[in-house]
Amino acid sequence: MDFGFSEEQELLRQSARDFLSKECPMPFVRRLMEDETGHSPDYWRKLADMGWLGLTLPEDAGGSGLDFVDLTVVLEEMGRVVMPGPYLSTVVAAGFALTDAASPALRARTLPGIASGELIATVAQLEPSGRWDAEGIAATLRDDGAGLRLDGTKLFVPDAQVADLIIVAARRPGTSAAEGVSLVCVEKGSPGLEVRPLRTMDQTRRLAEVRLDGVSVGRDALLGAEGEGWRILERMSDRLKVALCAEACGGAQRVLEMSVDYAKVREQFGKPIGSFQAIQHKCADMLVQVECAKSATYYAAWAVANDVEEAPLAAAMAKAWCSDAYRKVAGEGIQIHGGIGFTWEHDMHIYFKRAKSSEVTCGDATWNRELVAQRIL
Repeated sequence: MDFGFSEEQELLRQSARDFLSKECPMPFVRRLMEDETGHSPDYWRKLADMGWLGLTLPEDAGGSGLDFVDLTVVLEEMGRVVMPGPYLSTVVAAGFALTDAASPALRARTLPGIASGELIATVAQLEPSGRWDAEGIAATLRDDGAGLRLDGTKLFVPDAQVADLIIVAARRPGTSAAEGVSLVCVEKGSPGLEVRPLRTMDQTRRLAEVRLDGVSVGRDALLGAEGEGWRILERMSDRLKVALCAEACGGAQRVLEMSVDYAKVREQFGKPIGSFQAIQHKCADMLVQVECAKSATYYAAWAVANDVEEAPLAAAMAKAWCSDAYRKVAGEGIQIHGGIGFTWEHDMHIYFKRAKSSEVTCGDATWNRELVAQRIL
């Protein structure tokens, strides 16, 4: 089996790197960190013009019809520049969920808008319990005349403050575990829907609290059949995990490059600090972490793209490794930079904060190792 990237994928990588170096430099990232929404409509339109918002969407929905490995190439380059904005929540989380399970009418209402940049979407799963399993879903779904009624609170919903559509996970009262869990599409401005932005450590990723107080929707807002929501969420979660890993690989690689470059020019005792074994060992350990992260991520991307049986296992394994690896590499990068690495003016803290936020999204390393153990026993 050839695990290398094709010539077309390498061209896509170079195109992505050229675009992002020009359109998403660190001063732009810092400006969006200070923005209340963390989103730039102008930049979002540029992503749509590049075809990146519909990269993996079907061609009949305005997308390019590429597979997840192609998307992984672009995500890795996005991770290098710590790209802010609702790309993961819209293209990966909501995009794949809608592609997998939406009715023809719902697909027609949503997917072309995602591809063109006119529709921003997200998925609301996590609740105050903080649990990533099906038992963590407590929001309720009840009959409401000819439609449905939603009640509950969702926490840490990515990019909900700018989302036009929120896919909410809720369950029928009296059900447990995966039984009775459904996904419902709720449009921005629906009566009873309240979105409150939360303060986050990683300012490149915006989270919000979503409250649903008697939100009424039609039955055509169901994503997939009622009661099949957890199956859809699991498939979406596998893709989101690998997407986070791809970003982590790009970010960790960039931290390593920055650290090596700094070690070559920073002098102590009349010598570059890179000549000292302590620094060399740190850089060598960082390289091992990065290369192992890439290997795990690329295999998981292939598994997810081809929908093979071990895709959930591969995604959990990659997430477990990359959750730790990115955090460790970013932490060592700060150590190599010394005092300047702790300052706000230096970019290292931005990578470290992204590493921490990516670490806990879709479960940390401990949670995903538990999933691995359950699948191999």
